[in-house]
Amino acid sequence: VIVTRQINHAENRNSGYDKKGIVFTIMQGDVEKNYGLIRNELLQSGAVSSVTKTMGPISQKWSDSWGFSWTGSTEADKKTDFLQFSTDAGLVATMNMSLIQGRDIDVFKYPTDSTAVLITEKAKEAMHLKDPIGALLKAQGREWHIVGVIKSFIIESPYDNILPMIIYGPKLWFNAIHYKLNPAHGTKENLDKIEAVFKKYNADYPFDYHFVDGDYAKKFEETQRVGALSALFAGLSIFISCLGLLGLIIFIAETKTKEIGVRKVLGASVIGITTLLSKEFLKLIAISFAIAAPVAWWAMRLWLMNYTYRVTIQWWWFLFTGAASLAIALATLSYHAIRAATANPVKALRSE
Repeated sequence: VIVTRQINHAENRNSGYDKKGIVFTIMQGDVEKNYGLIRNELLQSGAVSSVTKTMGPISQKWSDSWGFSWTGSTEADKKTDFLQFSTDAGLVATMNMSLIQGRDIDVFKYPTDSTAVLITEKAKEAMHLKDPIGALLKAQGREWHIVGVIKSFIIESPYDNILPMIIYGPKLWFNAIHYKLNPAHGTKENLDKIEAVFKKYNADYPFDYHFVDGDYAKKFEETQRVGALSALFAGLSIFISCLGLLGLIIFIAETKTKEIGVRKVLGASVIGITTLLSKEFLKLIAISFAIAAPVAWWAMRLWLMNYTYRVTIQWWWFLFTGAASLAIALATLSYHAIRAATANPVKALRSE
């Protein structure tokens, strides 16, 4: 229950951008040399609605650094670690990000954006800038000017806190192209057109593409494996325990056949006899749960400490699992208990 809750907690976290319909291609061969032609033809083809060139995939951290200074910064600020990203134009539109202040970088519209940067909300907080637009930033051995502030987005693990980020204009390096597929056409039709453009200008390399939502989903694979293994071993434990309970109730029902017959003759009800056979097992189950619950809480608390962004363990999860354990045990016990309670007492006592 706790592992599943933790996975759902992170999966439902707002990533800060729209992953749907976004595809990226890692630049190789002649793509960098022919990028301008590729970009123009992609937009003219109608297969994409926007294109942006970036340092790496939007769902992967490729760089971080520190030692930066900016308007009003101190020596202590140079120790602040910033994630780094880059774009030439159209990042906000392609990713459907939230622009909080200023504007997006666009080197095709603003030639001076070759030294422009975007910063995220977290970076604005880290820089202690009330109005960052136009402020100067010294980073990567160059001087940059801030043109916009965007909402912080997840580029690392969705289980961790979001770090401040600086997004540079085109004087930094690029390794990927992101494009937003045109929703007016089918995905296959769009990809066929995009592939034709890449093959035209980069014929020596295969057209390789990745969907951002699929790449983002990989962030959950390790935790999902933990969840699957937890469910598997919990299920096996319950199954083996139920087999043991079943064997014990059959054994006890057999050894108490005459006692049950006498009780029935003296007027004992089916419910009373079923309770007689089951109550000792239910006590043991309650005791075992009382032992197991603190151990499970302690183990899961240690496991959750690996994640900064995590769920809080709720007491009612244990109440639910305890009730479920009792229900499974009762379902295992009840059939043979009721069968023994409803048996003809004459057969049990005929030898007496």
